[in-house]
Amino acid sequence: MSSRIFVALDTPDIERAKAIATRVRAHVGGIKLGLEFFMANGRHGVHEMADIGLPIFLDLKFHDIPNTVAKAVQALRPLEPAIITVHAAGGRAMLEDAKAAAPMGTKVVAVTMLTSLDGDDMVSIGLEPDPHEQVMRLAELAKSAGVDGIVCSGEEVKAAHSVWKEGFFVVPGVRPADGHIGDQKRVVTPRAALDAGASILVVGRPITQAQDPDMAAREIEATL
Repeated sequence: MSSRIFVALDTPDIERAKAIATRVRAHVGGIKLGLEFFMANGRHGVHEMADIGLPIFLDLKFHDIPNTVAKAVQALRPLEPAIITVHAAGGRAMLEDAKAAAPMGTKVVAVTMLTSLDGDDMVSIGLEPDPHEQVMRLAELAKSAGVDGIVCSGEEVKAAHSVWKEGFFVVPGVRPADGHIGDQKRVVTPRAALDAGASILVVGRPITQAQDPDMAAREIEATL
């Protein structure tokens, strides 16, 4: 089986993104491209990255009225991304329409809580200060709306997996045991996330900012 690690190439610099992806391609299962890459390089940039031969996870986190999100997802069809993200908080109709608009082979996963948020942040936007409860509520919504899975932190993936056995679980904010946490607040090790039920792990800076990205990817893969 190919690696469950998707490397997050969160850079607007396409040459840097291509260089890292080319170096680590034998030790990762795919490439995650986010907003900063897409805004700088657009569809053409995604096509260029796809030429490297790895599945593309397009992490644009759509969150708008259902019709707008459906049309945005349809516009991505020629890119044939392996995975795309929408915000679960957009509601059932938006989730249903996003899935209906996606190509057959594309997994639509709903973002529950950003891993940069903690209880204080949640209170400030009018939610209960319990990330776990919020993730579980949105996981149930995503499941009932028919999308493929959710994005959640490693702290919540075990509980989500227990109520949605066939769900596809994307866990970002993964850090090796000796890794620097950065701006993430809810993080786990790659091994712990997989053991808890993660389908794929999104790893960015521990690989992309390592002196030897290929070796860093290899070392993380070895722990799995």
